[in-house]
Amino acid sequence: MPKRKQREIISVDDFCASAAAGNCFHFLVTVNDCFELSFAWPNRRRNNNASFSKHPNKLDTNKFECCFRNIWQGLSEDKKGSFTFLDSLWFPLYMNESSREKVLKWIEKKCILSKKYVVIPIVYWGHWSLLILCHFGDRKSKNRTPCMILLDSLHMANPKRLEPEIRKFVVDIYKAEAKERPKKKPATSQIPLLVPKVPQQRNGEDCGRFVLYFTSLFVENAPKNFSTDDGYPYFMKEDWFCPQDLDRFCSGLIL
Repeated sequence: MPKRKQREIISVDDFCASAAAGNCFHFLVTVNDCFELSFAWPNRRRNNNASFSKHPNKLDTNKFECCFRNIWQGLSEDKKGSFTFLDSLWFPLYMNESSREKVLKWIEKKCILSKKYVVIPIVYWGHWSLLILCHFGDRKSKNRTPCMILLDSLHMANPKRLEPEIRKFVVDIYKAEAKERPKKKPATSQIPLLVPKVPQQRNGEDCGRFVLYFTSLFVENAPKNFSTDDGYPYFMKEDWFCPQDLDRFCSGLIL
């Protein structure tokens, strides 16, 4: 009996790298032991100036997910009631049309928009950033206004370049969780996407570490109620933390 051909195992980093290079490949990935996704990334013509460089000291996806889950496991029960999160795998898988439907079906089961805060790390184009959906279930409240916060340690790369994809992602999540109202168009276009001026990385390798620290600080300091009219997110500024704070945080990570 011929041996079954072994499937290729590929990380999200390689997925994004190959996409940036315009390559075409097939692979299978198991997500949270819930289901398997098998799809191909199409070969598309890209600008020859587009490039992707691998950094040996850059936090890879497996290490990031381990550290990210450790942060959540350390939360108090009270905090866990206000927050939920999506793995960093979901956004790049959603961006691939062949896996989008399965991704949305899985997200639908989590009912993530019922939480006060939804934390979504994004790895795309070889760069990490952090998307936070705030109070999407409190649209009629005066002291809790919905917004999206995008934390990026590399503003020179224009974080808002992802805004169209982020808004489509959020709209599709909203529709998946509100199938009892399929004819009502979600008003997500009116929800602001805020990009605070947070501390910036000093090299091309620390974006993943910044996202982990952003996550840790946010879950510690996020208020129960806020209004964007009051200047929220007021605690996220360029002096939110210093390089030494980040270094101390990273030294405590189990890599």
